Amino acid sequence: MSLYYIKTNAKRCISCKACEVHCKAKNRVPIGARLGQLVSVGPVKKGGKPKIMSLFMPCFHCEEPWCVSACPTGAMTRRDKDGIVYVQSTLCVGCKACIIACPWNVPQWDEATGKAIKCDFCRDRIDQGKNPACVTACTAHALEFVRPNEASRDIRASWGMKLLKHQLEEPGL
Repeated sequence: MSLYYIKTNAKRCISCKACEVHCKAKNRVPIGARLGQLVSVGPVKKGGKPKIMSLFMPCFHCEEPWCVSACPTGAMTRRDKDGIVYVQSTLCVGCKACIIACPWNVPQWDEATGKAIKCDFCRDRIDQGKNPACVTACTAHALEFVRPNEASRDIRASWGMKLLKHQLEEPGL
């Protein structure tokens, strides 16, 4: 797993897709390809009102990435210092082995260059101490660039607060 993770606060997300638009613009992603995508479910009724739940899905930057193992040229690589998986475009021969190997369909095909492309968390921005373009562009501030252990700590703290609130509302449980 990478040292980084993009966390979505589904309660804040308004499904505007600014994350996708800024990712495409910053990385010059061609029409039809998406390095990260906003996946939406719904509308469903929740509390008598229609609700859409959305989650931004970039690359998972796996600990042992199948795309890296499948690449015959070493173009698909994993950065040692932080686990970010990226494509070295100069080494890519366009065989699509990485695209076929990834069970989440993360690597995409760039028809114009005849090479694979994928989310690299905007590693050039990370190296400058900035957030990825998708996180920076999120109009509702629903995306957060965190370390996985921080994200799970926040989730555990949030769950603990919900449990405490529930117990306060219903004494005797």
